[in-house]
Amino acid sequence: MLQPKRLKYRKLHTIIKNGVATRGSTLAFGDWGLKSLQSARISSRQIEASRRAMVRYMRRGGKVWIRIFPDRPETKKPLETRMGKGKGNVEQWVAPVKRGKLMFELAGVQEDVAREALRLAANKLPVTTRIVGRDDYIGGTAQK
Repeated sequence: MLQPKRLKYRKLHTIIKNGVATRGSTLAFGDWGLKSLQSARISSRQIEASRRAMVRYMRRGGKVWIRIFPDRPETKKPLETRMGKGKGNVEQWVAPVKRGKLMFELAGVQEDVAREALRLAANKLPVTTRIVGRDDYIGGTAQK
């Protein structure tokens, strides 16, 4: 699972990421990408499940870039515990994703293989997504 090696503070405030992503919204490394159409918090388990689905379908051919990293802790209090007594323990690590953020990129595979691999990865994620390619971008902006 992905998680940070070191942190200044163990528990952070929960933030809600709304709005549109300005950074990380265009293809930077690969030829195909999976773009988020909703804002959400994606856990490290969901990122790993998506990565495994892509790599398994591509039969370890091509290259995969993961453009999001789960660097925020989510806490949870134990079941049947009374309120108070401080914040709960860290349960999982999440990556806040805004609408328009590219989450995964692929290169080195055929178009049909890339589309199917990204479709399988999208099924593992809690957001609606769109598959984008290099041809969708003209002058740095995405065509509709």
